[in-house]
This record gives sequence, structure tokens and C-alpha cells, in this order.
Amino acid sequence: MRIANLAGRLVLVTEDERSVDVAEASGGRFGPDPMSAFADWRAFRTWADEVLADDRPGLRRSPLDRARLGPPVPRPPQILAIGVNYREHADEAGYPPDSLPVTFTKFASSLTGDDAAVALPPGNVDWEVEMVVAIGVGGHAIAREDAWDHVAGLTVGQDLSERIAQLEGAKPQFSLAKSHPGFSPTGPWLVTPDSVPDRDDLPISCAIDGETMQDSRTSRMIYDVPELVARLSAVLTLLPGDLIFTGTPAGIGNRRTPPRFLRAGETLVSTIPGVGELTTRLT
Repeated sequence: MRIANLAGRLVLVTEDERSVDVAEASGGRFGPDPMSAFADWRAFRTWADEVLADDRPGLRRSPLDRARLGPPVPRPPQILAIGVNYREHADEAGYPPDSLPVTFTKFASSLTGDDAAVALPPGNVDWEVEMVVAIGVGGHAIAREDAWDHVAGLTVGQDLSERIAQLEGAKPQFSLAKSHPGFSPTGPWLVTPDSVPDRDDLPISCAIDGETMQDSRTSRMIYDVPELVARLSAVLTLLPGDLIFTGTPAGIGNRRTPPRFLRAGETLVSTIPGVGELTTRLT
């Protein structure tokens, strides 16, 4: 199942890429706000599965205008981001794996959707393709074996990062340097974990103007999704609608020789087959 934010309204996306307006199809049981799906995720999921399986003629399916897609989870209560979570990236960055994942926040004002134009601020802006997890059912101290039951879906994300502010000085600014406007593109939609070929082993890549920069698999994470949910929820309470940026593989710009950063006029395409393709235009 795929759900999306179409011009600020919650929609289901069919296999042939048509949209079903949730508020209309549910007779108002679920509201038009994309965040309303998380008020009672399990009830919403049951209803949505039934609707998508129902070929009733009265169900209106409209052409999906992808240019109108916003971030699938536009106002998450919390955004958690994981650093150095792929073995090759940990090696290139010089980090040994630790007992607790390197965790920081990104601010919700940095969220944008597919095909967004992102203005580059002064500095060195880098790319980081990531699989992003949306929490459907919150909780504290969630057991690893129960973790996937708390996940609403997966989407493609970029953790864009301005490296000068992030890394200079004795007190680096991870959260601020990664939260400029548009620095958290996600999309094009949210895909439930049962809809992907193998939720624990998905290809993940990104390219700039057709040149591949990162190419890996999510099975190479040091901390996989169940482990992240378990370890994060051991400390804090995860809330419905929270986003977890799960970390990026090797191939980022500031670890290249010479370093390579994003430039105005370039197009960044991030891909997780089975989840989606996210386009970000740099200006």
C-alpha cells in the first residue's frame, strides 16, 4: 500500500498510479490532513487495505499529478536521524561502531517533497541518500521482534548537509547544518513494509545528473530498522508519525578526493527500488 500527500490532502496511490482521496472515500471517517492517518494507524491500515482491494465502481480514482506531491509525513512530532550506520560509511568517516547509534535531530521546517527546488545556502552542501522510516504505532521500550509492527511505512529521503557549519569548531552543529529549508526531502510516497520485495534488504542509491554517487543495500546497515526502533525507544518514546532517517551509505561528497559538493543547476535523484524515486533540484 502507498499513501501520499497530494497538495495537502491524504490519498491512497493505486498500482496504476491513480489517487483515491481518503476523506472522500471514507465518508469523513479519516480526515483530509496527511497526518490524520497516524491518529489510529491500525484502523486506517485496515480500512485502506479493504478499499484498495474493493473494485466498487463508485470509488473515484483520479490521475495522480506527481508535481503536486508534498512530503508524505509533513508534520512529524519528532525527526530522528542516524549517523554512520553503514559499515563502509563508518570506515570512510573513521568511526568505529558504538553501542548506541549516533543520533541527532532534523527540524521539521526542512521537510519538502518530490521534485522540490532547494536553494543552496553558502558553504559546502553534501548529499546523503537514506531510507526513512515512519512510525505508525508509538511506544517506549519496544522489543526488537515487535519493531516492524510499529512501522507505518518507508520512504526515500535525503539528509542534505552543509559541511562547514556541521564540522568546524569544537562543537559541531549537526542539526542546524542539516535543517536549512528543503534539506530533508522525502517521498514520493509512503510504502507499507509488506509492499516491498524484502524490507530488510533493499538497494539504495543516488545520482547527480545521471552519475551514480552512492550505491549500496539497506542490509549493510550496522543497525537495521528493528534494532534502531528498539534502541531508540529504549531511551525515548516514539510517537505516531515520527520519522527516522536511518543513515547513509558510503559515497558522500566530503569523503571524496578531492571533495565534491552540490552545485546550483544540478539534479539529485535518490532511488530505493520498491519504495520510490525522489528528485531534488538544486538552485
